[in-house]
Amino acid sequence: MRLALDQAGLAVRGGDVPVGAVVLSPDGTTVLGAGHNEREATGDPTAHAEILAIRRAAATLNEAAGAGGRAREWRLTGCTLVVTLEPCTMCAGALVQSRVDRVVYGARDDKAGAAGSLWDVMRDRRLNHRPEVIEGVLAAECARPLTEFFRDR
Repeated sequence: MRLALDQAGLAVRGGDVPVGAVVLSPDGTTVLGAGHNEREATGDPTAHAEILAIRRAAATLNEAAGAGGRAREWRLTGCTLVVTLEPCTMCAGALVQSRVDRVVYGARDDKAGAAGSLWDVMRDRRLNHRPEVIEGVLAAECARPLTEFFRDR
């Protein structure tokens, strides 16, 4: 979570909401992808921390697999996404589709969260994949930059 908090700090420097995310390898020792909100910097409404971390993790896995004629892999099976704020519906859907095994988040998002607070997309029994969700890791530390960011606005 501390690596995700570092990423959140980068978002603030870019004028964005301080959310950071990292995707960890199945053994939990390697960061496969990292991201922070870049909507303001890129003008891309989908440039949420989780989406960017997922894209970068998939690219890392594909680079590691090499070009040797193998099909490109998009599944993040066995991986863990760690994010400072509870994912929104878009990010929760992307996490289900990417097949991550677990999602760990810090602060709850009672206004837009889709991992248990407002919605519970990732645990919806109608979906074909349901990652484990672990909430509240370093919650106060994750909430602090968000509170400061919006207070200053």
